[in-house]
Amino acid sequence: MRLAVWLIERPRWFKRALLIVNDLALLSLAIWVAYTLRLSRLYVPPSLDKWLLLIAAPLIGVAVFYMRGLYKLVTRFIGPEGTTRIYVAVVIAALLWAIVVLMMAVKDHPRSVIVIYALIAALLIRLSRQWAGAMLLKAAPQHKPVSFDERKPVIIYGAGTLGIQLLRALNETGGYKMVAFIDPNPSLAGQLVHGVKVLRPEKIGKVIADENVKEVLLATPSALRAERRLALKVLEAFPVVVKTLPALEEIASGDVQVSDLRPIDVEDLLGRDPVTPNLELLAANVQGKVVMITGAGGSIGSELTRQLLKLGPKTLVLFDLSEVALYDISMELDDLKRRLQMETEEVTAVPTGLVAVLGSVLDRKLVTRTIQERGVEVIYHAAAYKHVPIVEANPFAGLQNNTFGTLVVAEAAKECGVERFVLVSSDKAVRPTNIMGASKRLAEQILQALAQERGTATIFTMVRFGNVLDSSGSVVKLFRNQIKAGGPVTVTHPDVIRYFMSIPEAAQLVIQAGTMAAGGEVFVLEMGTPVRIDDLARTMIRLSGLDVRSDKHPDGDIAIEYVGLRPGEKLYEELLIGENTTGTSHPRIFKNSEPIVPYDELIAVLERLEDAIQRLDEAEMQDLLRATVEGYVPASSGHPIAGKGEWQPASRTLH
Repeated sequence: MRLAVWLIERPRWFKRALLIVNDLALLSLAIWVAYTLRLSRLYVPPSLDKWLLLIAAPLIGVAVFYMRGLYKLVTRFIGPEGTTRIYVAVVIAALLWAIVVLMMAVKDHPRSVIVIYALIAALLIRLSRQWAGAMLLKAAPQHKPVSFDERKPVIIYGAGTLGIQLLRALNETGGYKMVAFIDPNPSLAGQLVHGVKVLRPEKIGKVIADENVKEVLLATPSALRAERRLALKVLEAFPVVVKTLPALEEIASGDVQVSDLRPIDVEDLLGRDPVTPNLELLAANVQGKVVMITGAGGSIGSELTRQLLKLGPKTLVLFDLSEVALYDISMELDDLKRRLQMETEEVTAVPTGLVAVLGSVLDRKLVTRTIQERGVEVIYHAAAYKHVPIVEANPFAGLQNNTFGTLVVAEAAKECGVERFVLVSSDKAVRPTNIMGASKRLAEQILQALAQERGTATIFTMVRFGNVLDSSGSVVKLFRNQIKAGGPVTVTHPDVIRYFMSIPEAAQLVIQAGTMAAGGEVFVLEMGTPVRIDDLARTMIRLSGLDVRSDKHPDGDIAIEYVGLRPGEKLYEELLIGENTTGTSHPRIFKNSEPIVPYDELIAVLERLEDAIQRLDEAEMQDLLRATVEGYVPASSGHPIAGKGEWQPASRTLH
């Protein structure tokens, strides 16, 4: 018993070496017994060539076992699949040894020895593994499979390769009772996969009720998001916790582990089937260039830096006002850069420099000096205040940062001869009802006007899209935290809808759209089908294995509270001002032509607006915004603005 405990505590390499020695001994015994049985006498090789054959058999066997992965199996939990793998490896080893016998042309060699050897070898190897597994389990009770009645009943949704790998991992832990596979593929219905029956989705309700299943494990490929959403729609109706696996490429070992299981993420609920990015578009204006990202520590800015780093710019200039955010993204990129250098043979495929600049986009001298000294060729302008209620309560600061910050960086880019300037804009810029949206539309107008100016060498363009999943202040993070806390989940309005896109997809599309620009275009990203926030909240609650509490279901777990629209908030957002939209070479990027205010006229308005901001004149500020921003209709909030009183958020929900 002590020996078994000692063995369990040994490193993996030691255990593998011990198994190899064991197999060499048993295979040697098997080949000797095979000759002895066939010749009906104790066998002693009479010549050198027969001694070589006797030695070759176990060596070939161990080599095949290694190639077939037998030494990666956990001895305590080999199971039926491991046994099959042993038998197949023994047969292959025997056949290879037979080929060696034929090639050596040994005279009077009994052919039946090959078959006898294979049978004895399979028996000895399997029995040795079985005995060792039983001994180790007995010595390590914490690893023993629990009794059948104590196992947690689970269902795996998806009977493909991923589902089979997950089943194998569950069998190794011993704590789960696999009830069934669920798979929509009609050809699999009623079949047995590794001893587990495959059922159609319509039968899942009966299985959950009969077997008291509380947990369903989703094993559909993460790339097939439409298929995952269909599965989640089926599972939403049942009181079960749904867990899933990350993308296979995220599992470093390539093998599925039970520890890889995680709760359903928002991308599983809302994410779309990805479109493979156009690598030429991605790298065209980045590779080998000096690229600056303002707001580099923010949700979109940080993802832009990650994506850009992989495209091999000469230098990345990270510009941000937040010291903490700038430090975090700098450290992350240093680590990512090292990993990229290890993965590629071409050192030139990664940037040669990372520069962190701490400061405000309103600091004209700092922005200009940074562009000149670093030789910036491309700018992605993501610096912005974006939270509607905060900007609505602090309109002067919002306009200064979002509008005049864009003006400062854009004019510096033009003066310094920057090749390309890409503004990250927002769907809230379309017919805005809040200061945040109006400030972003003014920023767009600045770029449109600069692009029309004679002698402008810089290509100015902007990319407009909606909400990104799991950004700072995301409603998804709020809902997740509220569910963990036991509720209530706060929704502003039962009819509010929003578009969603993953942060990586948004960043990739921004880079690709910027490459397409000729100057002054408004690129719009296709956001898919809008999502009702109330439905999102209910789905997240149900897929956490909980029930929504309501008047009809007073015994539910989590209540939903409607707290009212915040100041300046719409029930829905738009992406287009006009109807002049055309497609591009990318299926999810569209180009829109919108009204342009000439640069001289716009500068005159901006000078008056800046004067109103300096005087904290809200009335004139609103008049100027109404006159300049198409469709701007400010919501009558009735709340005090910054400098005139304190503001309390209307709700904790940030959509």
